[in-house]
Amino acid sequence: MELNKSELRKIIMTALYQIEVYKANKIEYNSKDVIKELLEVENDFVNKMVFGVEKKIDEIDNMANTYLKDWTIDRLGKTDQAILRMSIYEILYMDTPDIVCINEALELAKEYSDEKVKNMINAVLDGIMKNK
Repeated sequence: MELNKSELRKIIMTALYQIEVYKANKIEYNSKDVIKELLEVENDFVNKMVFGVEKKIDEIDNMANTYLKDWTIDRLGKTDQAILRMSIYEILYMDTPDIVCINEALELAKEYSDEKVKNMINAVLDGIMKNK
């Protein structure tokens, strides 16, 4: 069964979340194995996003912190961090239209975050999109 991009983004979010939990607990991990546990068939979009976020994480976090008002990304929950990081990466480095990236992020935030964090994510992504 082929997954749509929205379903793939949920997998990307989960993989990024798990990687952060492993890092926080100093547990050894292999990103490819984390992805394999979540996805039966290798997927280019998922690989590009997960490995891209890992590679550019400092740049992404700096960008997020620039647009977070009186807040920093490391103060957000790990799920919120994952949503924000993958969305920033997708806006900056993928061919997906910005508005699609933002809408997808907000759909995930509606499901996994509270209203305040969802609004924060929206404001950050909107700022990045306008100043790209």
